[in-house]
Amino acid sequence: MSSPLLVPLPGNEAIASALARHLGGQVLVPSIRSFPDGEVYLRLDMDLHGRTVAIVCTLDRPDNKALRLLFAARTVHELGAASIGLVAPYLAYMRQDRRFQPGEAVTARLFASILSPYFDWLVSVDPHLHRIRALDEIYDIPNKTVHAAPAIARWIGDNVSIPVLVGPDSESVQWVSDVAKMTGAPVITLNKTRLGDTTVRMEGDKLSRWHSHTPVLVDDIISTASTMIETIRMLREAGLHPPVCIAVHAIFSNGAYEALRAAAPSRIVTTNTVAHETNGIDITPLLAHGIAEMAPQ
Repeated sequence: MSSPLLVPLPGNEAIASALARHLGGQVLVPSIRSFPDGEVYLRLDMDLHGRTVAIVCTLDRPDNKALRLLFAARTVHELGAASIGLVAPYLAYMRQDRRFQPGEAVTARLFASILSPYFDWLVSVDPHLHRIRALDEIYDIPNKTVHAAPAIARWIGDNVSIPVLVGPDSESVQWVSDVAKMTGAPVITLNKTRLGDTTVRMEGDKLSRWHSHTPVLVDDIISTASTMIETIRMLREAGLHPPVCIAVHAIFSNGAYEALRAAAPSRIVTTNTVAHETNGIDITPLLAHGIAEMAPQ
């Protein structure tokens, strides 16, 4: 039984090496550089005939990565690989999943239609599903969603005494409830009204009865951090302890991390789906299990 050959695109070498250790597999780092005019040069220096290949590429800031990813996938195919998988710990373009205004591009479906013909299977970690309920609705290839909740619950159990989990909005319920079941901690769910791309208003009540607990904010993505910052403000006004902020994906748009730190949570922790200094929860064992399920043997 052979393990897939892991091919990390730039920036994914560390997680690919960790996955190889879990899977007993091999890593092939491609040679990728830019020509003077900015075009991509890519070379894979190995015989790939008949191999199962998993290209590892987390897709934060996807517009700078997409062409390299497609070039790598097509080259792997041309070099004779028997199966090509995409391992995207963070899967981009899930936000715009419907046409809210006339003429808008539904980029979730468009991006899926671009990637699907290049790959035979897909593994990702907690994609941002909202109106799209499963990746099967937009991706035409077999796929596996790995859930970070067990790793997050384990971290909370090891690091937080008397936690109360806080879901900053209704969308976060799916993440928070899974973690709550595993930790046995109580849950508070707040209400969020988005006023713009970077501004939100939070509403909640009966927070004061949790004075003896440590609030733990859990969400799938920290992007602008506006939701967590407003939630921290509410918790502080209610007299609760400084919260721990946890997210699966550390996207952090410009200045977001500094703004969140300035809101004075006790700690900010993310998983290693996207490399960031806040990474403190390792999901590679879970991700490796998902790859093992999907990769042909």
